[in-house]
Amino acid sequence: MVDCNPGSDLGTHDVYNQPPGRGDRNLWQDDEPLREVAAQANAQHKVLDLYGGALGQAKMRDAARDANRYAPELHLFDSGGRRLDEVRFHPAYHQFMEISAAAGYSAVAWEGGPGAHATHAAMVYLASQVEPGHCCPLTMSYASIPVISTADQLSDDWRSKLLARQYDPSIRPVAEKQAVTLGMAMTEKQGGSDVRTNTTRAEPDGEVWRLTGHKWFCSAPMSDGFLTLAKISGRLTCFLVPRWLQGERNRIRILRLKDKLGNRSNASAEIEYDRALAYQIGDPGQGVRTILEMVHHTRLDTSIAPAGLMRAALSEAHHWTQHRTAFQKRLIDQPLMRTVLADLTLDWEGTLALAMHVASAFDGTTEQDRAFARIGVALSKFMANKLCPIVICEAMEVLGGMGYVEDTPLPMLYREAPLNGIWEGSGNVICLDALRTLEKEPLAVEVLATELDAATGLSRRYDSALKQHRARWPSIPPEVEARWFVERTALLLTASILIRHAPDAIAGGFVATRVSADRGRIPGTVANLDVDSILSRMAPAGQGGD
Repeated sequence: MVDCNPGSDLGTHDVYNQPPGRGDRNLWQDDEPLREVAAQANAQHKVLDLYGGALGQAKMRDAARDANRYAPELHLFDSGGRRLDEVRFHPAYHQFMEISAAAGYSAVAWEGGPGAHATHAAMVYLASQVEPGHCCPLTMSYASIPVISTADQLSDDWRSKLLARQYDPSIRPVAEKQAVTLGMAMTEKQGGSDVRTNTTRAEPDGEVWRLTGHKWFCSAPMSDGFLTLAKISGRLTCFLVPRWLQGERNRIRILRLKDKLGNRSNASAEIEYDRALAYQIGDPGQGVRTILEMVHHTRLDTSIAPAGLMRAALSEAHHWTQHRTAFQKRLIDQPLMRTVLADLTLDWEGTLALAMHVASAFDGTTEQDRAFARIGVALSKFMANKLCPIVICEAMEVLGGMGYVEDTPLPMLYREAPLNGIWEGSGNVICLDALRTLEKEPLAVEVLATELDAATGLSRRYDSALKQHRARWPSIPPEVEARWFVERTALLLTASILIRHAPDAIAGGFVATRVSADRGRIPGTVANLDVDSILSRMAPAGQGGD
């Protein structure tokens, strides 16, 4: 038999005290906390098992490196000087798109199965662990369905092909394609999140419209269409702009690709509309209201993706410490290292539990479910994205110098960590949205209170913290305290979910160190955790707690 293991005898020295390669894994089977919260949300286990197995292969980790190392390239003109306005990707990017589309990343939530949105959320979590860049066009395609479904004037092709479990990157109009993806282009230079300052204008052209203006950020510019905002006689309105027309290219000009910190495999562009053909969606002047339904669903993904990034980083740190020794001890056996990893694990588990609990509300059919989804997704998005960079930075430090080297996935994860906190509403925007929701929707106040009260009587520390919280904020707080209020509310909501559904070591540790704040400010400044039980939740299947 030929020994195919990498050579360890290098002549000048032997290679030892280095972790082995991780080989093929199943990201679903290796993740006990995910399986638990997925069961609570009635998510589709077989779908997630297959997807976790496909993404966990060693060759897909190699493909992820290629997709991020070889960034998308902008091709403005052909050799004869004719406009192309195309972005071309490394084959590895298309490989991820094919796998995720076939698994139902964009489609499963709308196919009518059990726990459909929760299943989608779990898929976002799994994909984010390996190659998060390709999630962008698929997330927007998923989130566009409620908006596209209201547009009677659009052909049925748009909805049916957005839901097709296929990936078709060909440059053809929608009628000639097997499947399509949808992007978004809303913000402009002068306004950013304040889209009401947009200047892009729409002019009638028979039954369609022509848009003229610029967009500072266009996500996934090779999508088959974009939901966008433009003004009809000063009234901000929602439009669908197709990328390709019959026999010609729509007049969408790509000016440049953004040179981003991370999310390298995914293209983001600055574009212009030069009398681009567009279809109106919704009533004139109702553009923000119309597109908010898409934003609401993309925010679900931005609340669960950080949990996936955390999981990937902590999994690498755990693997490293299991197989690396220092000062005559395995790192995983060092008390301080165990404390740091256990503390970080609580952040990951809390983030995952809250996001999946919110996802289950997206599957609900009552007004109470919808109200909780609106306030819950804001709380989840804010808290998840404030914790994510901290957790990944600490996981990187666990690996020492190797954590800072591109041979490991930690640099990619670290660059990705801030993204979901910026996309679809930065921290201040989300906090103000949460206050507005509670101020304008009495039902949101009611369902949030019900969720918080559901854990009372089960933890003395939690009961005391909830009482203090309500005494501090008996009503909606002033804007200046929005971050403080949202953070505390999100922590209490997470604690309530964990107390009801998670093992005692997780729930008790979270309440003691997050809700009661019996800790210092940085990770690892805690005491009296059930470290063994907490770390056993991070270990892959069959490896136990160390």
